[in-house]
Amino acid sequence: MVTQAYGAYAADRMLEPIEIARREPGPHDVQIDIAWCGVCHSDLHTIRSEWAGTHYPCVPGHEIVGTVSAVGTAVSGFAVGDTVGVGCMVDSCQHCPSCGEGLEQFCENGFTGTYNGATPDAPGHTLGGYSQRIVVSDKFVLKIRHSEDQLAAVAPLLCAGITTWSPLRHWKAGPGKKVGIVGIGGLGHMGVKLAHALGAETVAFTTSEAKRQDALDLGADQVIVSRNADEMAAHANSFDLILNTVAVSHDLDAYTALLKRDGALVLVGVPEHRHPAPDVSALIFKRRSIAGSLIGGIAETQEMLDFCAEKGIVAEIETIAAQDIDRAYDRMVKSDVKYRFVIDIATMANG
Repeated sequence: MVTQAYGAYAADRMLEPIEIARREPGPHDVQIDIAWCGVCHSDLHTIRSEWAGTHYPCVPGHEIVGTVSAVGTAVSGFAVGDTVGVGCMVDSCQHCPSCGEGLEQFCENGFTGTYNGATPDAPGHTLGGYSQRIVVSDKFVLKIRHSEDQLAAVAPLLCAGITTWSPLRHWKAGPGKKVGIVGIGGLGHMGVKLAHALGAETVAFTTSEAKRQDALDLGADQVIVSRNADEMAAHANSFDLILNTVAVSHDLDAYTALLKRDGALVLVGVPEHRHPAPDVSALIFKRRSIAGSLIGGIAETQEMLDFCAEKGIVAEIETIAAQDIDRAYDRMVKSDVKYRFVIDIATMANG
């Protein structure tokens, strides 16, 4: 079926209205009419070929919220009219050890991304959520239980939310734990909200004094301006977990020094250049670790969505029309958004 979308035909071209083909739903497929799609920095990197391997035409978008409009004959968990979401994955091998443990993001044969992933469907790679409709295997569709008026702000939970939730859960953030969140952006603002809601003592790190009150308003118990050496030193050897959301190369030693014995610094942002090599003595003598984390599996993502619905947690967003995506990208580069753009897919009807 033909669907309206916004995409680009080359790295140096602006996004524009295009028509794409979606497959007819198979027995295990769910067809979704998309209402909202969040804008992730990964979208910008991909469409502008700042990461290698972009296939064109490219239609980004992996923070999708919409309504089920058709289901396959073998689908039992979803019905027409359900409010659902799709995140960063639309398939995985389903038989490797990671998939067997519900950790599809670590599929040993490679998961299929919601866009730019290999697929037998035309044009040979997946096309994402900057579109009016998508068809997805029911194994990769998520139930949304938030109220209708929150749905636009739910969309970023499908990437920014799960990217921070997964490490917070894996490293057991909660009461009695001191958790730091480095960076107060699209990911970091969700990290602060979720760590606070999990009951951890939550400390936000920012390079800007101007963001101190914002971080407190998001739920931080304390805020550290990381350029202030005295503020940093006052928290030496005190953190159980520091979640680092910053995707630019920087010195990690300043944060490992703040960890308790057995504390972990967990990275979720991939920098444009490698981080400077860390001082391994700071790790060895305190049994500290530097680790990484990648989105989350489907069961974990559903757990996060249910938790957020129960607690009333959504992202802080600015909605935009589809025609304004390129301007939004330019603003993202300047960090001129609090804290996530979300596309109103209804505006695609305006051309």
